[in-house]
Amino acid sequence: MKKFLTIIASLAICVASFAQIAPSQLVTWSSHVEEAGEKDVYRVIFTGKIADGYHTYTLADEFSATEVMDAAVDGGELVGEPYEISTPTEETDEFGDPAKHYYNEIIIAQNVKLTADKAAFTGTIFTNSCTGGACKAEYYDFNVSIDPEFAVAPLGDGTSVEEPEKKNGSIWGLILEAILWGFAMLLTPCVFPMVPMTVSFFMKGSENVAQGRFKAAMYGIFIVLLYTVPISVIIMLTRIIGGDAVTADIFNWLSTHWLPNIIFFIVFMVFAASFFGAFEITLPQSLVNKSDKGSDKKGLAGVFFMALTLVLVSFSCTGPIVGSVLIKSTQGEFWEPMVTMLAFSVAFALPFTILAFSPSLLKKFKQSGGGWLNSVKVVLGFVEIALGLKFLSVADQTYHWGILDREVYLAIWIVVFTLLGLYLLGKIRFENDEPVEHLSVPRLTLAIAVFSFVVYLIPGMWGAPLKALSGYMPPITTQDFVIGQGGHRAQSAAPAEAEQTNDFGLHMPLGLHGYFTLEEGLAAAKEQKKPVFVDVTGHGCVNCREMEARVWGDPKVHELLRNHFVIVALYTDDKTKLDKEDWVTDAESGKVYKDLGRANSYTARTLWNVNAQPNYVLLSPDGEMLVPVRGYDLSIDGFVDFLKSGMDKYHHMMTN
Repeated sequence: MKKFLTIIASLAICVASFAQIAPSQLVTWSSHVEEAGEKDVYRVIFTGKIADGYHTYTLADEFSATEVMDAAVDGGELVGEPYEISTPTEETDEFGDPAKHYYNEIIIAQNVKLTADKAAFTGTIFTNSCTGGACKAEYYDFNVSIDPEFAVAPLGDGTSVEEPEKKNGSIWGLILEAILWGFAMLLTPCVFPMVPMTVSFFMKGSENVAQGRFKAAMYGIFIVLLYTVPISVIIMLTRIIGGDAVTADIFNWLSTHWLPNIIFFIVFMVFAASFFGAFEITLPQSLVNKSDKGSDKKGLAGVFFMALTLVLVSFSCTGPIVGSVLIKSTQGEFWEPMVTMLAFSVAFALPFTILAFSPSLLKKFKQSGGGWLNSVKVVLGFVEIALGLKFLSVADQTYHWGILDREVYLAIWIVVFTLLGLYLLGKIRFENDEPVEHLSVPRLTLAIAVFSFVVYLIPGMWGAPLKALSGYMPPITTQDFVIGQGGHRAQSAAPAEAEQTNDFGLHMPLGLHGYFTLEEGLAAAKEQKKPVFVDVTGHGCVNCREMEARVWGDPKVHELLRNHFVIVALYTDDKTKLDKEDWVTDAESGKVYKDLGRANSYTARTLWNVNAQPNYVLLSPDGEMLVPVRGYDLSIDGFVDFLKSGMDKYHHMMTN
């Protein structure tokens, strides 16, 4: 068990990054050739198998159409345009608009007339497959031999009725995906800090093993109920009332508003002080007496509070997953979202329940060197201070307070982890600590890891990117000193024309130049005759910072962005108040958006069907979308291809 807690403490210091959980190939294609019923005319049929939980689009979709590109026939000629054989599912998208999507399978065809004995039909099929707001564009290159000797007789109209199979088969794929998402959420920055808090809370919460196990089980049940019951109620109310009654406003408020973030920050600092031995966290006696006179209910009230804290703190990371489930409820689904959310919450709660079980078992070992239990609590206290700063940083960036710039943040981390290293070596002692008479191997190993981490942090004070921590750190544009740029801020290299148009106190990352409203960006693009790169981003978006550090920072990507695009960054969580003439009115609800973030969020939703960050949109200077939207994806080559495809489409438009 001591080894287990050492591993937990070590993991708390490491940095984990969020990763997309998706099959490597979302649409798998096959083809065959049929006789078309006319002399020398054949029908090439392409069947695309779509990954469970994903959908793709029709050939006529306005934004994300499936497309047969660069079609050519050697030994023949095309007859008409590509057409669909399968029947799409008609439903309502997350914005309440009619939509046609393909699930499980899409079948398209192209008629070809032979002018020789045989022909070779070549080209590329483009698809954009989406789930829960996350999309992936794919290209399938085909080379189909059309030989009359091997063509088959027509197989009927080829219509594939997929609805029954979708209902019966894909639910298990969605459940599996939800379970994987639940486990993945443990590694996100807004969830991971709750690990040490859970361990410490249950370490001191039970007088006997049986009671500890009961409370641990209830902790897991409370987490599941707090996720599943409110969502189920919302789904039922939406079903009863009708219409798109669910919005993302509450998710955005919880993630970016100063009040919940400051509350979470204070909670983490209070727990850290408790871990250091300043006081014990207990419920007020009056509240305990009102709730129940017995000790069992007192304990359950505390357990429920811990579960509620976990759900609230983690919501900025789990919100997009919950949001995608709610969107399904507005598209006619009823039981499927509830089952999916149940699977997600069970997987999400399981690691915390296991951690809650473990401390109750640790009670057995108190008499054999019980001082190490207090040492674990102190280590977790240091980690809580470091990780709790993220919430203060989100509020600071969103409201432009300027109190926690990058070098200040780094300085605090360097001091905190240096003190932690000294504590592990026995150079610092707290009131409840026992003297460290000799240094154990696990303690020495952890001390080496901590001091190595401190050494890694120090160059960041002079502008080192620290890519492994990009999701936790404030952006480098908030840093006062960067080597090679004198005593000026990192963003001071921005051109005068871009700086003059920026009234929001915002700055581009990595020394790039750009704008912060779509109107200014499009105007600049018309003047410079360049396509527009729109970055739908946010101050509290961990994945946005990771994309900037790991992908934008690559020389190939950086060169393309700097020299070939006009960049527009649309912050969807910025709280800067707009002048009255810049207010945006929702055409449907009549709601007026008076701050920059909500105005940008409305723009992204209505123009490009984008409701999450990060997302990247390539536009012509007239605002026409050049290629499908790209989301969070750390593939540098994929991002380069995305940018180049937009450039190619723009140049094609300009020359025709």
